This record gives sequence, C-alpha cells and structure tokens, in this order.
Amino acid sequence: MAEVRQTVIELLGQLGSNREARQYLKQFARIEESRFAVVKVGGAVLRDDLEEMAAALAFLHRLGLTPIVLHGAGPQLDEAMAEAGVPIEKHDGLRVTTEAVMAVARPVIYKANAAIVDALEARGVRARGIQHGVFNAHLADPEKLGLVGEIDSVELDPVRSAVRSGSLPVVACLGESSGGQVMNINADIAARELVWAVRPHKIIFLTGTGGLLDQNGRIISAISISGDYEQLIAQDWVHSGMQLKLAQIKDMLERLPSETSVSITSAAKLTRELFTHTGAGTLIRKGERIDWLTEIGSEQWQSLERLLEASFGRELEPGWRQGRDVAGLLLAESGRAAALIVNGAGGMPYLDKFVVTPEARGEGLGAALWQVMRARFPRIYWRARASNPIAGWYLQQAHASFRRGEWIVHVIGTEDFDQLAVLVNDARSRTSGWQGE
Repeated sequence: MAEVRQTVIELLGQLGSNREARQYLKQFARIEESRFAVVKVGGAVLRDDLEEMAAALAFLHRLGLTPIVLHGAGPQLDEAMAEAGVPIEKHDGLRVTTEAVMAVARPVIYKANAAIVDALEARGVRARGIQHGVFNAHLADPEKLGLVGEIDSVELDPVRSAVRSGSLPVVACLGESSGGQVMNINADIAARELVWAVRPHKIIFLTGTGGLLDQNGRIISAISISGDYEQLIAQDWVHSGMQLKLAQIKDMLERLPSETSVSITSAAKLTRELFTHTGAGTLIRKGERIDWLTEIGSEQWQSLERLLEASFGRELEPGWRQGRDVAGLLLAESGRAAALIVNGAGGMPYLDKFVVTPEARGEGLGAALWQVMRARFPRIYWRARASNPIAGWYLQQAHASFRRGEWIVHVIGTEDFDQLAVLVNDARSRTSGWQGE
C-alpha cells in the first residue's frame, strides 16, 4: 500500500508539484474519513462521463479518501418519461411527480445508482448503493407537486456503515415518510441537506461544463461569496439558472465552517481541482475581506515581511523596501495573502510581490486575491521565474509574455509594442529584495 501511495503522489506531482500533492494529501488525511467530501453528480455526467467519473473516484479511494457520492438522474428520467408518454411538468423549478411519474422515476434512479456502483467496482473499488434510508421527508405540496418530498432530517448511519466497511457510499435522491411513502427529492436540495448533516471539508459538483462560465464562455476560477456574490448576480450575463445555483451555494456555505469550499469541475479534472493550487474549475468559498491599503503602517510591513519569508522559505534583504515607489497593498483580512503594487514604468502598475500561504492556496484565497487585483488594475505587469511552480498559470493570465533568461515578464492591458519593450526592460532591471540575488 505504501508503494501504491508513493506512486500516486508522483502521478499527482505531474499535475502540479510533488510538494503540492503531498500538502493536500496530508491536509485531507487529517479529516474524519466520512467528512472528506460530498460529490454531487448530475445525470448529464452519468450519461456522458460515467467512466471518467468512476476513474477519478477510484483514484481518490486508492489514496485512502472516501467521498460520499450523491447523484441525480434528470436527463435519464426525461428520456424515460418521453418513451412512456408521460408529460413533463415543473413548478418553481421542481419536477411535478405524479404516481405515473414516480412509476417511471424509481427504476430510472435505481438503474443510475447501480451504474455508478458497477463502474466503481469494475475498477476494484468497493461501493455500496444506498437508495433509501437517508432522507426522512414529508410531502412538500401534494396538490401542486405530487410526490415531491421536503426533507425533515438526514440519517447518516447507512453512509457511515458503508465507510466503515471500506465501501464508497453512492446515495440516491429518494426520500421516505415515516409511513414508508417514497418521494422524489430534488438533487440540489438533497445535496444541500446532506452537506449540512455531514459538514464535509470539500463539496464537489461534477458538471459537463467543468465550472461556472463567464460572459465569454470561460470558466470563472474562483468566487468569494463575501466579495463577489452581489456584483456577480447583478450581471446581465448571469442567467436565472446560474443565479439559482449561486444562491443555493451561498445558502449552503452560510451554515458551514469558513474553511469549507465548493468546487464545480468536470469528472476529467476532478483530481487537478483537488490537488493543485491553480485548480481546474470554479472554487467557491465564503471568502474574506481583501483591503486596499495606500498607507502601510510599520506593523503591516512587518507582517508582510513575515508572510513573504515564511511562504517562500527565504530571507529578505534589510531595507528591501527602500527605493520602491509603493502604490499600495492588497491584504487579506486573515493576513494570509497579499499583493504589493508599485508604480512602474510610465505610471503603469507593477506587481512587485504576490504571496499566499500554502494553506490559503488550498482554500482558493490566492485566486480571490488575483481577481480583486485584476478588477482594480486592468493594466498591470510583473515578472516571475520560468521555474516558478505556477509559471503556467501566469502564462494563462497574461495578455503577453516575454522570456528573458530565467525570467518571464507578463503584461496585461496593453498591446503597444513600444510600451511592451519598455515594460519588459523595466521588469528585468528591478531588484527582487531577496538575499543572495
């Protein structure tokens, strides 16, 4: 088992760095086995990406991590109802579930549950399908919704029993009343209630898109509920479905510890999302306030210096701040992330220092800090070593990048060739402030 674990760590290192992989694995290993993660799988993923999803979950299981899988079967049910000639009706986003609908729904949900279990066991992973006994419910509105349940409580014994036996639990979205009436439960509502009961470290939504998309169809890497939510839902391009998803996640996170996060990603990129600082989807967290300071006191300078030296494992030169024309400092409320901005060539902002503690990177604070910085500075440039662990991510963020020896100079916000030449030369000539350079 130790040899398998080492091999897996080396494979994870190919996604980011070996140190990143070990850091996350150590972090996840400290969590109670049944509280590692709840993974909500939509019916579209089961239809299109079942094998990739099973492979990713099997990979986690071999690392000693046991996610709780909760699945829906919406597209499969729509197809089965169409074949059976049963009309599809929805009310306030919930599927109206008549007796005829339930007669179609139950075998479809059972089949979806069995398909996940079979796909996992085909990869040597013990899995247990849990189709009933988790969600205690009552009929939400029999006249309007029929057999749609509203959850009263969540029974975790079947899930814990599966985990204790070394099996990966696969939970279906069906509820029961005290009298044994089976009810249809909306998958997003079931996920919310299960998450509140389990209080997992990670909440993962597997989708076909691999994340929430912006107005240009690109994945939004990070969202801070405290800093981004109100502005985001006010955007014209945030459609009703995305608004509903964001509202549900906001509601979910408000009752959970501050370190809990939601990752929206694809089955193929689940491992990268979990085990690298840059991730591969949308990371949503409660977030913390990020302040812009134009007057930096001595205590704040000292805190920044400690943060830089602890995060990079190096010592700064005495008086490293002298000669820097400081514009201001972006500082996270917890003091675990900061971006020092100075006035660069031609008055263009220069990113002098960008630092995030390893633990905070795992929470998405670095991505949140970057978004705040980009919103404040649509034009900015900086440099980073080609050997930097996130050099590839910097290349993705920049509009233009130029390699000069060991340095890569990145620029955002200008395409003027003459200005680019000035910025590159300026960045190359700057002192890093580190001892020994």
